[in-house]
Amino acid sequence: MAKRPVAAAVTGGALLALLCPGAATAQEGPAPLPHEVSGGYAALRLENRDMTLDVTEPAVQGAADRSWFPVTGGGADDETGDADLELGGTAMLTAPFGTLPLAGLRLELDGGTGSLSARTVVAGRALDRVLAEVMSDSGPVVRASGVTWNGLRASLSSEGAALLSEWSGTEFTAGDAFGTLDVTVGTGGEATPVPDATPATPPPTSRPAEESRGEPVRRDTTATATVARATLAPGTGQQVTGTGFEPGGIVLVSIDQDTRYQVVADEQGGVTKDFPMYDGAFEGVHTVELYTVSGGRRAVAEFGVRAPE
Repeated sequence: MAKRPVAAAVTGGALLALLCPGAATAQEGPAPLPHEVSGGYAALRLENRDMTLDVTEPAVQGAADRSWFPVTGGGADDETGDADLELGGTAMLTAPFGTLPLAGLRLELDGGTGSLSARTVVAGRALDRVLAEVMSDSGPVVRASGVTWNGLRASLSSEGAALLSEWSGTEFTAGDAFGTLDVTVGTGGEATPVPDATPATPPPTSRPAEESRGEPVRRDTTATATVARATLAPGTGQQVTGTGFEPGGIVLVSIDQDTRYQVVADEQGGVTKDFPMYDGAFEGVHTVELYTVSGGRRAVAEFGVRAPE
């Protein structure tokens, strides 16, 4: 199909309208969910290779073409897995024909299905549009400390297809693949743990270093972390063991201030995770931190990496 002229860049008052939630067309929201979320992230990876995704703070650009958007508000039902989540940061779709800012991201989930909405500027007016419909084959994983959705497939809605078609000058249709989402939120509920679940890889985040090496460091009154090896060489493996976490709860594992893994605490509240130390690791002190989605329990241990022989 022949390309149409693309829309001009969003500037001035239109950009201000895009970034200010009150400027969007008002929509009636659903009834409040029983639990206010206490932190979490949504990781988005685009399926369309002709576009890239950049983000603005507080969202973070991660590895493997993933972008991580913090959950800044909303609610969830820790019995059904329903959720209405507000995501921080602005998604910037970028292609050779320009950049399309998508602000006010909102993810609504009814079990394993739902929608992803965003605020865009059309003819100088900010409008909330349903960008994509989302669906999961497995449904949510409900735990005592939160809810996780893995592998949510996002397909363009009719509004999303029209928006991208207008922006790009090429044809998009409803149902076209947009991307995949992995979502984890904290609820503080008392749901029954699901032992067979395999949570998604969580987002990068920044955590402060502690002052011990190879020894547990307490960040609250219960949680501890220890490493198997006080020093090691680049390219070898390390193991961290944690205690004092909520049985069945999700525990995130951060290596050198980069959250890379997610594990589930056993019946005694313990966790163990093996991880590699990359070949190019710098000589000196490195950190591994264990912490819960809600941030209520944390423990950090440090270890040394020696120069290659």
